[in-house]
Amino acid sequence: MTAQSATSATEGFRAARDFLLQHREDYETAYQGFAWPRPERFNWALEWFDVIAEGNDRTALHIVEEDGSETKVSFAAMSARSDRVANWLRARGVRAGDRIIVMLGNQVELWETVLAAMKLRAVVIPATPLLGPADLRDRVDRGRARHVIARAEDTAKFDDVPGDYTRIAVGGAGADWLDYADAAGESAGFEPDGVTLADDTLMLYFTSGTTARPKLVEHTHTSYPVGHLSTMYWIGLRPGDVHLNISSPGWAKHAWSNLFAPWNAEATVFIHNYTRFDPARLMDEMDRHGVTSFCAPPTVWRMLVQADLGRLATPPREVVAAGEPLNPEVIESVRRAWGVTVRDGFG
Repeated sequence: MTAQSATSATEGFRAARDFLLQHREDYETAYQGFAWPRPERFNWALEWFDVIAEGNDRTALHIVEEDGSETKVSFAAMSARSDRVANWLRARGVRAGDRIIVMLGNQVELWETVLAAMKLRAVVIPATPLLGPADLRDRVDRGRARHVIARAEDTAKFDDVPGDYTRIAVGGAGADWLDYADAAGESAGFEPDGVTLADDTLMLYFTSGTTARPKLVEHTHTSYPVGHLSTMYWIGLRPGDVHLNISSPGWAKHAWSNLFAPWNAEATVFIHNYTRFDPARLMDEMDRHGVTSFCAPPTVWRMLVQADLGRLATPPREVVAAGEPLNPEVIESVRRAWGVTVRDGFG
């Protein structure tokens, strides 16, 4: 890995981050004294993540599967792995400004890919694996996607999605699909081929389309990486925390609380994958792996309070809800059982 040097943008970001950490329990001081970093140039993957990752063997990402198998990736290893993916994607024709549909689950390759795309100044269009061919045609067309990275089990969905786009499969490649695993053979030294302007596009999210046709929402190299210092502060994340946010890839909340907020704080992203929600198993995993902060939608909180909350021996220090409003009685049940108050954020 090529060690990334801290820049003035890095130091400005660090100063803002550290100010929020210092005044986590003093909202008035934080509110009055905080100033948003406004760099002209900033690449969060290169100028923040790679800087904090250098020589850092603490766990950046910890995934526990339903069968009990685990994957842990350190900050240093994640930096090197994303370098390799960036070099490999560049050799496959990915250029600055190219749009990449990323349709992956909660798997290591998702985090590698987002960091790699950021380093290349490519634009990520996150997509949930639940999408079908009709939705994907719309995303490829309106998103003007030039590349697609998808799980091998989802590649057939693109059989009827026309377009001259690079097809990359994770988990084994079939006909006309490149094998993502080949990226592991690339060099871990990445050199950017240009500067990243703060207002360059980083992500394009399609809205849920609940009431109308899904819309495209643009986020830049500062709106999410810098903007979610606020999420770090609201959740209460600190360096060394183990943060569990229950969210599906493809939705914006996943980027907020499974990428930017925890790694802004230098915390571990903890994931428990399951096919059917089991509150007892979830609490067992939270205890076993020392989860210190927990965010979940109201549907999960309501299922949790139907179980024995006392099963969790060491409750998280910080608990939050996001999505629609959470019932006050659920908040009170958690307060009685765990001694902490669920902070309810919605909108």
